[in-house]
Amino acid sequence: AAIQVVFDLAEDQEKEIIFRLGAGKNMEETVNMLRSFEGASAAHLALNKVRTFWEKIIGTIQIETPDKALNILTNGWLNYQTLACRIWARSGFYQSGGAFGFRDQLQDVLSLIHATPDVVRAQIILSASRQFKEGDAQHWWHPPMGRGVRTTCSDDYLWLPFVTSKYILATNDIGILEEDIRFLEGRLLNEGEESYFDMPIISDSSATLYQHCVKAIEHGLKFGVHGLPFIGTGDWNDGMDKVGNHGKGESVWLAFFIYDILIQFSAVAKKKNDDAFANICLEEAEKLRININTNAWDGEWYKRAYFDNGTALGSHENEECKIDSIAQSWSVLSKAGDKNRSLTAMKSADKFLVQKEDGLIQLFTPPFDKSALNPGYIKGYVPGVRENGGQYTHAAVWLVMAFAVINDKNKTWELLQMINPLNRGNTREKIAIYKAEPYVIAADVYAEPLHKGRGGWTWYTGSAGWMYQLILESFIGLKLEANTLHFKPCIPEDWPSINIKYTYNTKIYNIELLQVKQGNHFEITLIVDGVKQEGLSFNFKGEHKLTPAYSV
Repeated sequence: AAIQVVFDLAEDQEKEIIFRLGAGKNMEETVNMLRSFEGASAAHLALNKVRTFWEKIIGTIQIETPDKALNILTNGWLNYQTLACRIWARSGFYQSGGAFGFRDQLQDVLSLIHATPDVVRAQIILSASRQFKEGDAQHWWHPPMGRGVRTTCSDDYLWLPFVTSKYILATNDIGILEEDIRFLEGRLLNEGEESYFDMPIISDSSATLYQHCVKAIEHGLKFGVHGLPFIGTGDWNDGMDKVGNHGKGESVWLAFFIYDILIQFSAVAKKKNDDAFANICLEEAEKLRININTNAWDGEWYKRAYFDNGTALGSHENEECKIDSIAQSWSVLSKAGDKNRSLTAMKSADKFLVQKEDGLIQLFTPPFDKSALNPGYIKGYVPGVRENGGQYTHAAVWLVMAFAVINDKNKTWELLQMINPLNRGNTREKIAIYKAEPYVIAADVYAEPLHKGRGGWTWYTGSAGWMYQLILESFIGLKLEANTLHFKPCIPEDWPSINIKYTYNTKIYNIELLQVKQGNHFEITLIVDGVKQEGLSFNFKGEHKLTPAYSV
């Protein structure tokens, strides 16, 4: 449709034009909708409701730091990008899809735990309903019918216990574990079959969310000859779909990820008084830790994976993809890596993957191009574009998070500035290179020489939610546990203070973090509503209430 209104404006004159666009199931509903929105007052009321909603979502946490670009990105754009584009539209300029990704939207909602935990809760339950009774899950599916794809990807279903654990830690909503949710039923993949597209049936059998999570973990405890989990036709990196498509390849990153899940979920199991499974989690985690440090270390960094034939990937022996970012960052984030080795690995990642002159943090280097290695469709990308050796922002965020964990303040701030898109568009010369919206996160930034520094795949990227978590939880160090806020900042040493407005149960708390040098170290003081706190924690009065922000 094309709508045009022609009018003349005199000097200083204003004119208001209102367009109404809607849809109804039938003519009666459509006519009633037209009548209910008739007139200017109805339009203004609808617009005010929209403004009020977004003020709640993006206004729950507002930060004031010495860096204006960081404030702008955090206080408005990141959670807008996550909720409006990733959760609701599930579509963007680069991908007009509409499907839910099992791992994708589960990761996305983690950034919404503070602003709208009901959205997180709803997504967890929705995702659990897309789990097959065998423990795996649909890689993606299209609502409302649920037609989607079943694959041998090895990490999808594991994001359910990962996100559930984090949600419970933040909200103390133990009741979610008792939600009864049905499984899916569909034919198993045939031998050698990597995926199939179909509409599974809703099973008559159901289980609690807790049991869904347990089944996911148990399904993931399958290991190869190095004692590392099978990579299948891709772990987090779908493009590595040929590394383990014959069922023998192993993933180092997945080993770190599963270790982290096992440690987190053991605490959930204890809350459920399931000591037997809590002990299984801890025992399996320890086995993984030993196998990682026995079979995944390459000398200066951690390997990325093993092919079906036993060839290492992400090793100095490789001609291409010698070092991969996410194995190094997750050795720190999961705490499964040997401490000294992880520090060495992070130095290697900084040395080989951080391209300061171009403002890039590569996913791995060198890109796949002409070597005999065939990791999968990732090799079909132009070298230096998207996952094939460009900056894949998702992984870049994880690397910065890892530098914050090891408390490298200078490196954390340097890299955080590097990946902030506002800093790629603050001059005419920079935006001519970047050529993308500088106010939202781009999934990737090209390292390919002819297009170096150009942004790609904006809006519809999970790195928006992770960027929000990086800024709040890793950089500012804000962590919500039940009704207590903890702080462990990793901010520049020359920042005297940070101010935060935090809304909890409709009450706004004014929080200030003061930083003062004391001898050879820096002291952080926490002040809430003008009152100095003992330590770096603050306890809210009353439990957090889950109030729906929108109709699920």
